[in-house]
Amino acid sequence: MNSTIAPEKASDATASERPNLIGLSRQELIEALASLGEKPFRAKQLWHWLYHQGETDFAKMTTLAKDLRVKLQDHFVAQRPTITREQTSSDGTRKWLLKFPDGNEAETVYIPEEDRGSVCVSSQVGCTLTCKFCHTGTQLLVRNLMAAEIVSQFMVARDSYGEWPSPMDGGRMISNIVLMGMGEPLFNYDNVAKALKIIMDGEGISVSKRRITLSTSGVVPEMKRCGEELGVNLAVSLHAVTDEVRDRIMPINKKYPIKELMQACRDYPGMSNARRITFEYVMLKGINDSLADARELIRITKGIPAKFNLIPFNKWPGSDFECSDWDDIRKFSDFLFEQGYSAPIRMPRGRDILAACGQLKSDSERARLTRMAERIKAGIPDDEHHKPQPAV
Repeated sequence: MNSTIAPEKASDATASERPNLIGLSRQELIEALASLGEKPFRAKQLWHWLYHQGETDFAKMTTLAKDLRVKLQDHFVAQRPTITREQTSSDGTRKWLLKFPDGNEAETVYIPEEDRGSVCVSSQVGCTLTCKFCHTGTQLLVRNLMAAEIVSQFMVARDSYGEWPSPMDGGRMISNIVLMGMGEPLFNYDNVAKALKIIMDGEGISVSKRRITLSTSGVVPEMKRCGEELGVNLAVSLHAVTDEVRDRIMPINKKYPIKELMQACRDYPGMSNARRITFEYVMLKGINDSLADARELIRITKGIPAKFNLIPFNKWPGSDFECSDWDDIRKFSDFLFEQGYSAPIRMPRGRDILAACGQLKSDSERARLTRMAERIKAGIPDDEHHKPQPAV
């Protein structure tokens, strides 16, 4: 494992006060340029530099008039989050801990495959779902990420692998996006949607909707809207086949039980055998890994073009769960295959840097909890506990 802690630059108060152009929609970019007295067509040129070239220095945007470049430099920034730490796993997985201007942090992961790679993007700082098997769920929600902060995660990955300008021939290392990082994307739908529309724009980053997968734990009211407005692939974190078990390990099920969730999947726009819904299923020893569970999984998903992604549980400090025995996972997978379903076993990636599924948790939260524990042990009042929290 390689780990690099990036030196933090001295804060530039003047720069921090300038609005960031990253994360603006096309219309918002037009309005920003109009505030400088510029015509709408300039927004198209600027969009190209920001999202196709990945440029952050206005002075290098040479197709723009020199006086415009000076005005942009004086009034705006094109800024990425600060990389607090970059780690590379022994299997090639890379993880970034990103710090945003308000000091909050989130993690982003690049997962390499033989012929492509996916960037796993976070949508919130922390998470509100408290799924019992998920390390991220032990960090309470701090706030939603803004569209700029979501887009920037993908851009940081592109920076790291030198993939600017945006490859147009399909020969890119970073080809896919999965919204499977920290947080529940559909609890931050507006910002996620805005970010994805920027990412999918054909004149910029240009990632096809067919190469984007949004994973939800089952926020039923937003699922249809997601399909209609974005048309991205859908993954559902299911992890149990009965309400009794799912209520226990995924509290969101008490609000949106399995029957409602399955109906929302059946109603998901654009679903077909060519575009199946992925059901993610973490294998928990003695809880959801029997052949009876496998048979019930087939029953409850009947009529849904589906594939299953079996995830060996990734152990994390303090967890009470154990991963299912390998033989039980294999039998579970084989049964689903025999019924005509794709049910690969996802091999854990990036475990040595806590970058595997369910292991993401920002260092800011780890550090805060450590300081709190030390203060309590020393009998010092925990002032941090009483500090006002950022609005969600």
